[in-house]
Parts: sequence; structure tokens; C-alpha cells
Amino acid sequence: MQKITQRRHDIDALRVLAFGLLILYHLGMAYVAEWGWHVKSTHQSESLQILMLAVNQWRMPLLFLISGAATYFLLGRLGSARFFLQRLRQLLIPLLFGILVVVPPQAYYEALSNGVIEPGYLSFLWQYFTFQPWPADSFAGSHIGFTWNHLWYLPYLLCYTLVIIPVSYFLRAYQAKMDNWIAGLKVWQLLFIPLLPLTLYGLYLFPLFGGINYAVVGDWYTHAQFFTFFLLGYLLVSNKAPWKLLVRLRFFLLVAAPLCFCLFLLFDRGLEGDMFPGQSLIQLIVIYANRWFWLLAVLAWGHYYLNRPFTWLPYATEAVYPWYILHQTITVTALFELKGLSLGPVIEPLLVFFITVIGCLTIHEFIIRRVSLLRLLFGLKAKTLGKPPILSPINQN
Repeated sequence: MQKITQRRHDIDALRVLAFGLLILYHLGMAYVAEWGWHVKSTHQSESLQILMLAVNQWRMPLLFLISGAATYFLLGRLGSARFFLQRLRQLLIPLLFGILVVVPPQAYYEALSNGVIEPGYLSFLWQYFTFQPWPADSFAGSHIGFTWNHLWYLPYLLCYTLVIIPVSYFLRAYQAKMDNWIAGLKVWQLLFIPLLPLTLYGLYLFPLFGGINYAVVGDWYTHAQFFTFFLLGYLLVSNKAPWKLLVRLRFFLLVAAPLCFCLFLLFDRGLEGDMFPGQSLIQLIVIYANRWFWLLAVLAWGHYYLNRPFTWLPYATEAVYPWYILHQTITVTALFELKGLSLGPVIEPLLVFFITVIGCLTIHEFIIRRVSLLRLLFGLKAKTLGKPPILSPINQN
């Protein structure tokens, strides 16, 4: 494949915005009715479900697609060996640190909410670090004794990052053909070809393995889906032609994506099963069309508006990884401490949000950035204070 080593500002900016959306989504999980989460507020909204449903169909595919795109640049710049070592350092170390230090408070507050333990964080940690199974439903992952909660993205990403190394050798063996095919993509190919493998996964893998289990092992439907988006991101940024096509399609996608979601809601909530022949197959196609068209719309408008060197972008690309690691623990802690104060359905979520943002900002800016060991543990590059680096860990994922 042709070598394009220049970084893409829109990919970096979309990554920052996608993780910002993730923080808001996790806050929403505390307040959406009927959906389980680690700690739930007493103020829950049924109407919030539609907004959450609109986002959760494509938010993680977007992160994996962006990760694949950023991996293309990093792998081309570093080569396979250095890329492999850097991925291990930037993904595995923060994952282990997160499991041991950052995530346990989430398990503690979840177990408290479920009435499984008595208050006392140190006594909880004493038992937690035996890594023995807890009573059923104590907290997410209690059946195996520990959890990585929202950090599940890191081991999945590590798997795909390792797989892409041999795949990249295969792609380079057919470089000329791949370049010509991607450069000559037609509108119908960009819109509909990715739906074929996604629909096949839904037909044959989902019935066998179900949805995501967050455990990596045995999660073959999830792996097939997320690695496909990862690979699509890797391929799309290897050539400028698809992005010109996306910009041309941006207004079409602005209409098509919401229409697909309306169809998604019709099949999901408006139609009973087996009302007409082929209904289940059509529903699968609608599910993946909705997912893919939203991704294309985000990429198209992101490329149109964000592919420029914003002054905030270098700092944000560094900050987003520590914010991602920290945010859910701060959100869960703040919610647990505030929900008994009867602050109401407006003040409480606003306070939880501001505490999360201020907590992430303060810990990153005044502690993590300034301590070399913490930079390593949060996956950041070693650096002297001054200019924030242009590259950052997950922005390369």
C-alpha cells in the first residue's frame, strides 16, 4: 500500500471527541432507565434511552475505526518491531495499573450499592487483592475476583494491534492492487461493501457467541465486528480518494444516517417478530447499515471541518488517554456520594459531570503530566514540561 506518513488532524480531533462522547455516555448510563450499570442514580429517565440507543450503535465501532486509522500512521513510521514494543508499553502497562489502582473503587462502590459488603475501602481491597471469586453479582467481574470495567477497550485493542502486524505484511504484498482498488472506490462500494461481512457476522457468529462479554476470551462475534472496523480505518487512511468521496457524500449521509436510525427503531420497537418473510435478515441489514452510515457521516463531516491544526489539539491528544483511564472511577465515586443528598434530576447529574471533568483535568494537569512514573503508568511518552507532544498513546491506537 502506498505510504502516507503525514498525520491527519481530523483523525486526532475525532479521537478526542469520541472519548469525550464516551465520558458523557457513561454518565448517561447512571441515569438511563432499565439499563444496568455499576452505580445507578435514583433519578432515571426512560426518554434518555432513545438518545443513548442512537449513540451506542456506533460509538465503539468509531473508536476502533479511529484506532485502526492511527495505527496505520504509527506502524508506517516505526516499523513492526518498534511498533510492537510501543503498543505493549502504552496498552499493557496502563491496563495493569488500571486494574490494580484505578478501577477497584468502582468495584467497591458497586458492591456497596448491591449491599454485598460493609463500608470500608481498605478491608474491601484486602479481600479484592486475593483475586478470589466474590458472591454472585457483587460487582462486574466478581465471579473471577477482579474487573477491568471500562478499560476492556485496551485488551481488545491490544489484540487487534498485534494481529495487524502480519496483516500489514500481507497487504504490502498486494500493494499495487490495493492502492488501485481503494483509489477507485465507487460510491456504492463505500456505502454497501462493508455491510456484507457485518451482516454475515450477525447471521452466523452472533447466534453462537452472543454480544460482547468484555472478557476477550470466546468473544468471537465482537472480535469479528471490531477488528473489521479497525481494519477499515487502517485501509481508509492509506489513500486520499475515499475522503474526497466522503466529503462529496456528507449531505447525503446527514440525511441517510438518521433515516437508518428511524428504521432501526421501527424494527427494534415498532414491529413484532415474523410479520413478513425475511424480516430478521432485513433487520440485521438495517442494524449494520445504521451503524456504518453514522460512522461515515462522522468521518465525512469530521474530515470537512476538523482536518486542520487546531491550537488545542496537541494538548488534547495527550490528555485524552489519562482522562479515559480516570473518568469512570471519578463518575462512579461522585455519583455514589451525591445520590443520597436528594439533589434532584438536574443538579445531581450536572454536579457529577463537573466533578468528573474537574477531577480528570486536575489529576492530569497537576499530577500525571509532571511525574515521570505516572506518565509511564498512564501510557504517556516521557517528556519535559513545555510543549505537549503531538502524538499520544491511544491517538496511535
